Amino acid sequence: MARLETSAESPVPVRVVAIRLGEWIARLGEIWVDGQIAQLTRRPGVATQFLTLRDPDANISLNVTCPRGVLPDSVTEGTRVVLRARPDFYLERGSLSLRALEVRQVGLGELLARLEALKRLLAAEGLFAYERKRALPFLPRTIGLITGRASAAERDVVENARRRLPGARFRLENVAMQGSNAVTEVVDALRRLDRDPEVDVIVIARGGGSVEDLLPFSNETLVRAVSDAFTPVVSAIGHETDTPLLDLVADLAASTPTDAAKRIVPDIADELREVAQLRVRARARIRARVERETELMAGLPERLTRTIRGRLDRESDEVGGARDRLRRRLGALLDADRADLAHVRARVRALSPQATLDRGYAIVRREDGHVVRTPAEATGPLRVRVAGGDFDAVAVAAGRVAGDERADDA
Repeated sequence: MARLETSAESPVPVRVVAIRLGEWIARLGEIWVDGQIAQLTRRPGVATQFLTLRDPDANISLNVTCPRGVLPDSVTEGTRVVLRARPDFYLERGSLSLRALEVRQVGLGELLARLEALKRLLAAEGLFAYERKRALPFLPRTIGLITGRASAAERDVVENARRRLPGARFRLENVAMQGSNAVTEVVDALRRLDRDPEVDVIVIARGGGSVEDLLPFSNETLVRAVSDAFTPVVSAIGHETDTPLLDLVADLAASTPTDAAKRIVPDIADELREVAQLRVRARARIRARVERETELMAGLPERLTRTIRGRLDRESDEVGGARDRLRRRLGALLDADRADLAHVRARVRALSPQATLDRGYAIVRREDGHVVRTPAEATGPLRVRVAGGDFDAVAVAAGRVAGDERADDA
């Protein structure tokens, strides 16, 4: 199909644009479409029936015209269908619709098979992993509650929570909990509550219903929105036997709305009883400890006296032993030093002049104190020292002395 060449100076008429759009849409031919019936108009005696087909995962819908006999009587609003249709573009109104040629209601078995396939896909991505679960706050400041307006689920959650914790604060988001708008409204409410910094936990609650009624809570868009939320989410959908995919992705799956109320807030009466029991146990522990310490203190002086006496005895024995060892050591050192001193004294005495004198030698000094070493130095009065003392002497002629010495030698 050739492209239209247009400009501000040479625009094309509306009819040309509409015709070209209709030609392009007509080229799609017949297609199979999956969706949920949001609105259905049946008029007796009218050959054409009108309905609105909505995407289950997005806020998008298309008008559909059905010739008589194409739409099964069992189809109602909210029914999931698959239809074979041809797109039609109405030139006069510039609107797009689908002209249904065949409509098939999606059976329960097929719905369950789709849910099982979606469950396997999301599990493989890790959306149901235990490690992703977040702990609920012990005492939430504000509880976000997503539920139907004036529903039994809202009453069960609010009344039971306030019975356990009077004054519990709620921020309510009343939305459609079944039908074609349920997923979009629940997801929008979840995101609003998740952005509120005062909301510490979010509860999605609804009473029981058929598998078709609970389908919105197994919707992929809702499951991923819960997985992406920063605030812990509690699923309280249906009865205990109902297990939508929301239960698997939520941080806590409550069996019923009443069970959810019991899980999100503590029971103040139970807490007070537990505090009282803890107080009693604490007092008993303290009393027992004081009694044990009192008994220990009663015998402390005697034990302390025995301990000190024993310590003193041990220290005294150690001091006595050290004193004896020190005395023996000092005695040994003194004996060794005495022996060394005697040896030194003997060596000194052997080397002293007195020892020489004792062997018969004498020291001769002149009057000026000079020691006489040669006969020529022996002049004038002399002083002679021998072993027994000193005496005076007078030197005689050197020759005489020498002759006498020779005569004596002869």
